Amino acid sequence: MEKLLLLHGAIGSSKQFDPLLPLLKNHFDTYVLDYRGHGGKPIPEEKFTVPFFAEDVLSWMNENQIETINILGYSLGGYVALYLAKHHPERVGKVFTLSTKFHWNPEGAAKEAAMLNAEKIEEKVPAFAKVLVEKHGAANWKTVLSKTAEMMIAFGNEPALTSEDFAGLQHKVLVAVGDKDNMVTLEETIAMYRKLQNAQLLVLPQTPHPFEKMDMEQITFEINRFF
Repeated sequence: MEKLLLLHGAIGSSKQFDPLLPLLKNHFDTYVLDYRGHGGKPIPEEKFTVPFFAEDVLSWMNENQIETINILGYSLGGYVALYLAKHHPERVGKVFTLSTKFHWNPEGAAKEAAMLNAEKIEEKVPAFAKVLVEKHGAANWKTVLSKTAEMMIAFGNEPALTSEDFAGLQHKVLVAVGDKDNMVTLEETIAMYRKLQNAQLLVLPQTPHPFEKMDMEQITFEINRFF
């Protein structure tokens, strides 16, 4: 069977893929991992960056003696997957980016970062704060948010990949977005689809940004079709 790695998004963890894994087990050797600082892992001293998370993937592949693997990257995970395809093309097969934000600028990054204020989340959306505690641990979740916010600000000023980097990729890429996504626009997704040399475009109907609110049967169908 084909090997498939699922990469989670910012402030997420590998646990978000739990509903999807049983649907894939008969078709793929499926793997998940948590970036450093996520899912209860110790908070690193280093800043959160796309290259930093890409190192986590390479280390995991080396530890498991995996030379090449297909990747589905949700949100930030899709960007990490494309970063790996650019800088380590021989280690990456096909890439499926799901709800990945490609257009970053200082204003947009500041807006996204402002939504990661732990104190405001505790006060206004305590249920979400509880989810984050369950994902990352009571001692870590606020630090995960602050380091992610710092990453977004830096990302807005200098994205990890340039337009030329994307245009030079030769991997087969499925660029997917939900039609109800309030973080990633259809326009920026189409622009990326047109920029990549060997891409397909997928618009998922009645689909918002949060992975937990997506139709797992539909995602499974598209994964099987593409990979």
